[in-house]
Amino acid sequence: MPTDIRGKRIAILATDGFEQSELLEPKKALDDAGAKTEVVSPKSGTIRAWDQKDWGKDVEVDRELKNAKPDDYDALLLPGGVMNPDHLRMDPNAVNFVRQFVASGKPIAAICHGPWTLIEAEGVRGRRMTSWPSLKTDLQNAGAEWVDEQVVTDRGLVTSRKPADIPAFVNKMIEEVAEGRHAAATARAR
Repeated sequence: MPTDIRGKRIAILATDGFEQSELLEPKKALDDAGAKTEVVSPKSGTIRAWDQKDWGKDVEVDRELKNAKPDDYDALLLPGGVMNPDHLRMDPNAVNFVRQFVASGKPIAAICHGPWTLIEAEGVRGRRMTSWPSLKTDLQNAGAEWVDEQVVTDRGLVTSRKPADIPAFVNKMIEEVAEGRHAAATARAR
């Protein structure tokens, strides 16, 4: 399995209310593996994490969404938290950004509630996925096959359920980023 991601650029799409561990831990692992991560957000400055039951750390936004182009990145990370993807799926620019990644076949990793934005971007039909359990019906209604597993990979799409899954999530994400674009994902995107 390839694992060399040195020099790969990864967009982390998030806004206020992202689950702290689901952004910071994968970001650190990707950076430590040699990738260049950028936090992309609809807002500039900083975004605030949700840390389990209360507000957490502020994280610096590297690039405002209006100035970000999917062509500039090799992969996309969608952290969860309830508020974060709920806000992103209501933002047409965020949905379009994700939709372009889906159409490109580039690797996408989404954890917990992160798949909500993928649903809005019409990127789950025909895909085998997992998520936080409350998204099961949403994913099934959008045409995904939902399974309750620690990590699921389907043609470059990596999904996990919760913070406890982060180690497995990160390992699969690194593997998919190293593999690169998946032609089958492009063909299946709406």
